[in-house]
Amino acid sequence: VQLQASGGGLVQAGGSLKLSCAVSGRTFSSYNMGWFRQAPGKEREFVASITWSGGVTYYADSVKGRFTISRDNAKNAVYLQMNSLKPEDTAVYYCARARSGAYSRALSEYDSWGQGTLVTVSS
Repeated sequence: VQLQASGGGLVQAGGSLKLSCAVSGRTFSSYNMGWFRQAPGKEREFVASITWSGGVTYYADSVKGRFTISRDNAKNAVYLQMNSLKPEDTAVYYCARARSGAYSRALSEYDSWGQGTLVTVSS
């Protein structure tokens, strides 16, 4: 499986961006998906996850109410709508596919990763 994240860029604080992740393979709709981020000098951290059907989502406290994860199984894609962006949201954002049957915020439960897309929020 291959994951390709896109949509990052430079935005002012308070602005919005929408990240996309295109996923290859015919079994996309069977897997839970997640978004993670890694800021310079920091460990990669969980941002949001979504179940295979899109029916259940989960967010890190730091983004709750500002970010929305969604997916389109017909297009093999997962999205992250980011609103009210803050400078502390600056990071490389990664999409990831969870291990079969897993639904978790733990990095170890994700076995396929995209290459990341850089989001920079200026103050």
